[in-house]
Parts: sequence; structure tokens; C-alpha cells
Amino acid sequence: MLPVMDILDDSPESEIQDGPVKPGTIRIILADSQTIYRVGIRKIFALEDDIRVVAQAESFESLRAALDRSPADVALVEGSLLTATPNAIPELLRQAPNVKLIVQAVATDEGQTVDLYRRGVRGIISRSISPDLLVRCVRRIHEGETWIDNQSVNWVIEAYRAQAAALVSPRSQPRLSPKEMAIIACITQGKRNKEIAFQLGTTEQVIKNYLRKIYDKLGVSDRLELALYCLHNKIIQTDADEEAAVKKLAAR
Repeated sequence: MLPVMDILDDSPESEIQDGPVKPGTIRIILADSQTIYRVGIRKIFALEDDIRVVAQAESFESLRAALDRSPADVALVEGSLLTATPNAIPELLRQAPNVKLIVQAVATDEGQTVDLYRRGVRGIISRSISPDLLVRCVRRIHEGETWIDNQSVNWVIEAYRAQAAALVSPRSQPRLSPKEMAIIACITQGKRNKEIAFQLGTTEQVIKNYLRKIYDKLGVSDRLELALYCLHNKIIQTDADEEAAVKKLAAR
């Protein structure tokens, strides 16, 4: 039976994974349900002096454990490990905010692609990607770039155009509770969750839970989109100029 997480296995390359990592080396975690795929990918990276596999995982839970045990710069993750867990990407990025995520997918459609990039994935690659392109992808993403093909670029641009149009178009107003309205008002004032919790006499976790519900109701994905939506649709009244309010929020 395979272990839940294998930092080492019986191949010669695995013996160096416990040793020190040279400065400047890209530390990578491989997360894939198929052992043979992990072995093949690791062999590709073993040929590169500046890339080092520091851990492997075969499930979402073992990936989280690997991130706790092994500091990493990049995580190469099988797409199905993420889609099977709600809010998988936000959870990983909260746990390891400096890790850059690359998703390996058999196939992606427009909605899934846009959603992955919006949630913070830095690159989406095919599972049949060539070794040289895989290495190039890891290096570029480690340097801070986003790996995205032409089709995905078009999808993302169209999604943001539609979103921008929706923000300024009239629509039926969703029903918001007094508590939700109070939280929204605080958000447009640029207040942090801790400040909102103190003002409303509750905890940060409660505020986070409310925000998730508000995002779902209004169809937005973050605080800035929430503020734009509410200001344009006059859900709240503010004495501040809209542009000034948004700038204040973005600066936070």
C-alpha cells in the first residue's frame, strides 16, 4: 500500500531529497494521485541543477501536510485533487501564501480556466506537456510570471469585460441582512476584518463567514469587487467619492 505522503521512494534520485537545498534552487512539491506520473516528472526535474523536488503527495490532504513539512516555492498539482475539494485553492494559499500553484489538467473549459486564474493559480498546463516546456513553465512562474496560453488569455479578458459591464449595469438587488449591510459599509470604508469584528462585537472568523456569503449573493470574488458592485448599484450610501473609496480599499 502506498503511503499517504512520500518524501522519499526507492529510486536513486530520492536519496538527495533529504540533503540541504542550495541557495537559489527552486523547491517544488509534486502532488498527483498517480505514482508513475510523479516518478516521471521528478526524473525530468532531476536533470536540472536549479530545481529540486522536496516532497510528493497523492491527495489534497497529503499536499497540505507536505506544505507544512517542506518549505516550497512551487507546487505542481493534479487538477482533480483541487476540484474534489471546495475552496481548495484559497485554503492552500492561506496556508502557504508564498507558494505558486501550477495546475496540471487533462482538459479545461472557459469557466474552469477563468476560475482557476481568479483564485490565484499561476499557471495551467496539459498533462501531456513536453519536458522542456514544463521546466520553462516552472522557472518563469518562480520568477513571478503567469503561464497562460493565447486561448486562456482571451477567456480571462472576456470574463473581466463581462464583469466590468455587470458592475455598472442595473440588476435586481439581492436581499441582504442588516448585519451584511453593516459589514459591506465597513468594507467600503476600507476597514479590515479585525476592525469590523471589533465594531460589530464579534470575531474575525464570523466576519469571514459573512463575507463568503455576501460574495456568493452578489457574484463577486473579493473586497474590491464587492465595493465596486455596492457603490455602482447604490446598495449603500457613502459620503465619500466612489473613486476615493475604491482607492482607499485597494490601498489596504
